[in-house]
Amino acid sequence: MPKGVPESVPDDGLTTRQRRTQPITAVHTGPGKGKSTAAFGMALRAWNQGWSVGVFQFVKSAKWKVGEENALRVLGASGEGGTVDWHKMGSGWSWIQRSSEMELDSEAAAKEGWEQVKRDLAAETYRFYVLDEFTYPMHWGWIDPEEVVSVLGDRPGSQHVVITGRYAPEALTGFADLVTEMTKVKHPMDAGRKGQRGIEW
Repeated sequence: MPKGVPESVPDDGLTTRQRRTQPITAVHTGPGKGKSTAAFGMALRAWNQGWSVGVFQFVKSAKWKVGEENALRVLGASGEGGTVDWHKMGSGWSWIQRSSEMELDSEAAAKEGWEQVKRDLAAETYRFYVLDEFTYPMHWGWIDPEEVVSVLGDRPGSQHVVITGRYAPEALTGFADLVTEMTKVKHPMDAGRKGQRGIEW
């Protein structure tokens, strides 16, 4: 695909412009580092286009403060580009009103996160979605990959979705428009080095 030129053009009756503006489903998977990092890079591009961005983190603890969260929140509030909403399962999902006694277990919380994503897709709440580490609830059997594919296939408008995490199911990778597998060649942890500021967070 040199210089961004497609290797082939389907005989689908669409114009180049129509084909170019179709919504993208992207999957970043594999054992290597950089899956979420690449997704947040795409979110920056979406923000720059003035698109509304919704980030849903399905696994990371609420205590895990990633640099991209702070940066995108600041950018979203700047009035320069698009808006940014950031939802973390570990902090109890921002839209659920609950008392201190009511706590959702991880499976129930993941399912509720997916239900909200479905509601947002139906309402076209965002133009760009990051479903961070969403492959894990599918891998663990909490969320049906076939349902995910069906919902994404029926989503209205031009909503782009990027999903990250290891073990992406075949149903999802078969459906997606863009699939990238991160492979590990070398990692500092192999030499006993822990994560560093500015590199991992």
